Amino acid sequence: MENRKSKQYEAVRWIMMFSIGVTVGLVGLFVDFFVRLFTNIKFSVVADSVERCSDKGCLVLSLLELLAFNMTFIFIAGVLVLIEPLAGGSGIPEIKSYLNGVKIPGVVRLRTFLCKATGVVFSVAGGLFVGKEGPMIHSGAIVGAGLPQFQSITFKRIKLNFPFFRSDRDKRDFVSGGAAAGVAAAFGAPIGGTLFSLEEGSSFWNQALTWKVLFCSMSAAFTLNFFRSGISFNRWGAFQLPGLLNFGEFKCPEGDKDCHLWTVVDLAFFILMGIVGGLMGALFNCLNKILAKYRVKHIHPKAKFIRVLESLLVTMVTTLVIFTASMLLGECRDLPSFNSTVLSDREDINSTIRQFFCSNSTYNDMATLFFNPQEAAIHQLFHQQGTFSPVSLLLFQLLYFLLAFWTYGVGVPSGLFVPSLLCGAAFGRLVANILKVKLGFDIYSGTFALIGAAAFLGGVVRMTISLTVILIESTNEITYGLPIMITLMVAKWTGDFFNKGIYDMHIQLRGVPLLEWETEAELDRLTASELMEPSLTYVYPHTRVQSLVSILRTTAHHAFPVVTENRQNEKDFMKGNILVSNNIRFRKCSVMTRAAEQRRRCQSMKSYPSSELRNVCDEQSAAAEPSEEREDLLQQMLDRRHAPYPALYPDQSPSEEWTMEERFRPLTFHGLILRSQLVTLLIRGVCYAETQSSASQPRLSYEEMTEDYPRYPDIHDLDLALLNPRMIVDVTPYMNPCPYTVSPHTRTSQVFNLFRTMGLRHLPVVNAVGEIVGIMTRHDLTHEQLTAKLRQHHITI
Repeated sequence: MENRKSKQYEAVRWIMMFSIGVTVGLVGLFVDFFVRLFTNIKFSVVADSVERCSDKGCLVLSLLELLAFNMTFIFIAGVLVLIEPLAGGSGIPEIKSYLNGVKIPGVVRLRTFLCKATGVVFSVAGGLFVGKEGPMIHSGAIVGAGLPQFQSITFKRIKLNFPFFRSDRDKRDFVSGGAAAGVAAAFGAPIGGTLFSLEEGSSFWNQALTWKVLFCSMSAAFTLNFFRSGISFNRWGAFQLPGLLNFGEFKCPEGDKDCHLWTVVDLAFFILMGIVGGLMGALFNCLNKILAKYRVKHIHPKAKFIRVLESLLVTMVTTLVIFTASMLLGECRDLPSFNSTVLSDREDINSTIRQFFCSNSTYNDMATLFFNPQEAAIHQLFHQQGTFSPVSLLLFQLLYFLLAFWTYGVGVPSGLFVPSLLCGAAFGRLVANILKVKLGFDIYSGTFALIGAAAFLGGVVRMTISLTVILIESTNEITYGLPIMITLMVAKWTGDFFNKGIYDMHIQLRGVPLLEWETEAELDRLTASELMEPSLTYVYPHTRVQSLVSILRTTAHHAFPVVTENRQNEKDFMKGNILVSNNIRFRKCSVMTRAAEQRRRCQSMKSYPSSELRNVCDEQSAAAEPSEEREDLLQQMLDRRHAPYPALYPDQSPSEEWTMEERFRPLTFHGLILRSQLVTLLIRGVCYAETQSSASQPRLSYEEMTEDYPRYPDIHDLDLALLNPRMIVDVTPYMNPCPYTVSPHTRTSQVFNLFRTMGLRHLPVVNAVGEIVGIMTRHDLTHEQLTAKLRQHHITI
C-alpha cells in the first residue's frame, strides 16, 4: 500500500513539473507577443513621423509622440508595482533568497505574478533600458510555487482539495523547477536554466531533483519554441525560435575561406576584455548600490506615488537621450552586406537598419542601436558585417551604462540581463573595430561583441557555470565554450576584488539573512555556544491555552523548544497539580525510554571481544539497578542540578524576581514545535480539561494540520473567546521529537553547513545530558553577525 502511494506521489510530481514548464512557456509567449506588438506600433508610428518631419522641421512632434508612448506604458507599469511592490525589479534577489531558505511574504503570490508578467510588458515596451528575462525567472518561480497548491490567497475561491505537496520542501523543489523554466524560456537554454537554479538559487539539492528540473526546463523551452515558430513562420513543429532572446547563428560569410570565428591568439584579447568587463561591472554595481541606498533613505519612505514619478522621470530622460542621440550624434555609414540570419517575425537584420538623415546607400549607426528594441540592437552588434563608428560605439556605451544603472531599481518590473548584454556587446564591438580597422587584425567582429557582452554581464552578476552554458545554448555554437568560460571567470575574479554581484548586493541592502556557500576559515574559532541565543522562549509538553496565546501574541518566533524543568523537589510540585504532574511524567517516560535504549546497547556491547567494553557495560549495569523509583544512572544525572552555563547572559530574565539559578535552571529538551502548528491546535480546539486525562484530547491528522498551508492564520486575527484559558494542550503528538541539534562546542563551519545544506530555520543547541542551552537561527549566521561575534571573541581573548 505504501509503495503504491509512493509511486502515485512520484507520478503526480512529474506531471506537475511538466505542467509548470508548459505554463511558463505560455507566459513567455504572452510577454513576447505583447512586447513586440506594442514596440512595433510605437517605433513604426514614430519612425514614419521622423521621416515626414525630416524635411518639414517638425521633429519636436516626433519627440512628443515618442514621449507619449513611453510615458503611458511606464505609468501603467508603475501603477502595477504600486498594487504589488514585490513586482518591481527583476525578482531574482527575492527568488534567490527564497530558495536559500528565507521566506519573504508575498514573493510567490498570484497577485505578484499578475503584476509582474503584465508590468514587464509595459516597462520593456516603454523604452526603459530593462529586460524581460529577470521577471520571467520570477514569474516562473511563482508558477512553480502556486500551480501544485491549487489554491490562491489573492482569489480565495480558488481552493481545491489537493492532498499532495503540502510542505516547504516540496514547494521549494517546484520553485526551483519554475525558476529554471523561466531561464529556459528566456534564453532557450534548458540546461543553463537547470544550472542557474542549482548555482544561484537552491541551497539544498538532490539527484532526483536535477532530472525533474531539467524536464521542467525542457518543457518550457519547447512549448515557447513551438508556439513562437508556428505564429511567426506558420510552420508548426519547426522549432526555429528557441527563446525570447535569440542571438542568431554565428557564421562566416559564404565563400570566405580565410574567415574564422576565433583563434588561440584571440584568447589573450578575451582575457583582457574579461578584466575590463569585471572593472566595468564593479563600477556599475558600486554606482547602483549608492543609488539604491539613496532610494531607500529618501524615496521609499515618502508617498508611494513618488516611485511612479521617479519612473516617469527616468523614462523622460531616457527618451530624450534616445531621440537626441539618434538625430544628432550618429554617423552615416555604408550599408553592409548581411548574412541571412533570421531575427524573428519574418524579419531579417536588414529591417532594423535606421537611415535617419542619411542617403539611401548609408545608415545612421547611432539610430540603429538606440531606435530599435534592445534585442534587435544586440543582433546588429553580433551579426552586422559593416563597421560602426568608434565614436558612436563609445558614446552609445557610455550613455547606455549611465542610464542602465540609474534605471535598475526604479519602481517597475525590470531585468538586467539584456541591458548588460547590449552594453557589453557595444564594448566588444568597439574593441573589434579598433583591432580590425585600426590595427589590421583578421578577426570576426561578432565573436568580440559576444565576448564583450559576456564580460560585462559576468562582471555585473558574477555568475560562471550557468551563464557559460546559457550563452553557449543561446548561440548554438559549442566552439564558443572555452572563450566564454575564460572570460566569465576573469570578469568574476576581477569584480570580486572590489564588491559583490548585483543580486547579492541588493539582498544585503534589504537585510535578508542569506547564507553563502561556505564560511571563512578563521570563523571556526567560534563555537555554537558563542553564536546561539541563550534567552529562550519555550513551551512545556502540557501547556495551558492562556500561556500559549500569550507566548504567540508577544513573540514573533516561528518555532519553540518543548522542554521540561529538572527540579530536586519534584514530589512536592506534583502534589495536587495535574499540569505539573503530566509534564514530569512525560519527562520521566522520555528518560526511561533513553535508559532502556542504553541498556540494549550495553547488552550488544557484551558480545565484543574487548574487555574494556565489557567492563564499562558491567559498571553501567550495576549503577542502573532499579531503585524504589526505578531510576537508573541516566535518571540520576538528569535530576542533578547543574551550575549556570558559561556565556549565558540574557538582556532580561523571564521574571525579575527569579534568582540567577532559577533563570538558568536545567531544561530537558524534548522536541521542536512550529508556530503554525500551535495556532492550528488552538483554532481547532485541541485541548483537554484538568479533570480529564490527556488521552481525551482530540487528535488531528496530517491533512488537517496542513489544510491551511502555506498561509496559516495569524494569532492576532483569531477570536479565542470560545476557548477556556485554563484548558491544557498536549503538544507532544505534533512536535518534532528529533530535530537537528548541535553541541555547544560545535564549530561554526559545521553549524553553517547544516543550515545551508538542510535548509534549516532553527537549530537547538543541546548539551551532553539532553538539556537545551540555546537556539540558533539564520540571522545568527549572517556575515555581519559572524564578523561581530569574531571581533567580540578577539576582544575577550
